[in-house]
Amino acid sequence: MDASTSTTPAASAEVPWGDVWGQDGAVAALREAASDPAAMTHAWLITGPPGSGRSTLAHAFAAALIAEPGDERTMHQVLAGTHPDLTALRTEGVIISIKDARALVERSYFAPSLGRYRVIVMEDADRMAERTSNVLLKALEEPPERTVWVLCAPSDADLLPTIRSRVRTLRLREPDVADVAELIVRRSDVDPAIAEQSARHAQRHIGMAQRLATDADARARRDATLRGVLGVRGVGDAVEVAGAIVAAATDDAKALTAERDEAERSTLLRTVGIAEGAPVPPAVRSQLSALEDEQKRRATRSLRDGIDRVLTDLESMYRDVLMLQFGRDDASGGALINRELEADLRALAAAWTPDRTLTVVDRIAVTRENLELNAAPALALESLLVTVASGRTP
Repeated sequence: MDASTSTTPAASAEVPWGDVWGQDGAVAALREAASDPAAMTHAWLITGPPGSGRSTLAHAFAAALIAEPGDERTMHQVLAGTHPDLTALRTEGVIISIKDARALVERSYFAPSLGRYRVIVMEDADRMAERTSNVLLKALEEPPERTVWVLCAPSDADLLPTIRSRVRTLRLREPDVADVAELIVRRSDVDPAIAEQSARHAQRHIGMAQRLATDADARARRDATLRGVLGVRGVGDAVEVAGAIVAAATDDAKALTAERDEAERSTLLRTVGIAEGAPVPPAVRSQLSALEDEQKRRATRSLRDGIDRVLTDLESMYRDVLMLQFGRDDASGGALINRELEADLRALAAAWTPDRTLTVVDRIAVTRENLELNAAPALALESLLVTVASGRTP
């Protein structure tokens, strides 16, 4: 199955509700449901912006449902993702496949083997196509008595109405920049100014803010990308900058996946008794080929996610330009996400009309849609940057 099981570490036998930062209302609702059958429902949808803690909350809820209070051994198993009554899916590909969805549905009909409930956690539920969503409908509508589904997605609008009608939705709040910066300082002991900048640039995405705050190279790449796009003046510039963005995203994807890919390959060969460097017998080649196919899907997703992050950064930059054009910033530029580029953004706001800026913002949305439809990343970005240079859609 194209899935990875969550490996949230556990420090104690207590349910880690405290790891779900800034979501007191959602935590209270799930704590009540875990302890009071009258407040329980068989299917939940946790929504919130990226980095808001959807996955962390889902796994804390699973721990509270499966383990008896005070059962340290079971709590550790659930939080480590090794308990037999927890099934977690986080797709490594661009979409959740029908095969994976059917496997989850099949598992959902098993009675709990050791715990109080069987819990099915589906992260990235927004990555289901309509046909895949339909596989889940009956299981969500009529699950066994002690099976609980927990879906996670950015918004309930990302799922079909037929799915939404079968779940109870919990909407997580978006934290403030100052709150995210404070959390990053506490977690990583970084300079408060860098933490604030990172939280602002990440648009309050906690995980991305953490990465920016602790990785100077990531901060430099983001700055270089935005400045590169600001310097696009023609088709030649568009092609060059698009190539640089794709190359950087590809390098990032390789860095994130290469070590894991090699470890998985070594583990597979060791499991079937093949020494390092020895020839792979024909009987094992199909298993190795299947692993390589899965790794390619993961690499594709990692690349797409990296480019999507660039598009989000570009949206923030042109959003700043619109703020300046409509006079919605304060005197110090405090309303700007990309405050460090304020002089360049003010010059652009004066040179462009709001209609031209909105054309670029709309084109960013179209580029994102095209990438979801498997458009070639370089061509999609080139088309976007031609619009940046000309103010017109190609």
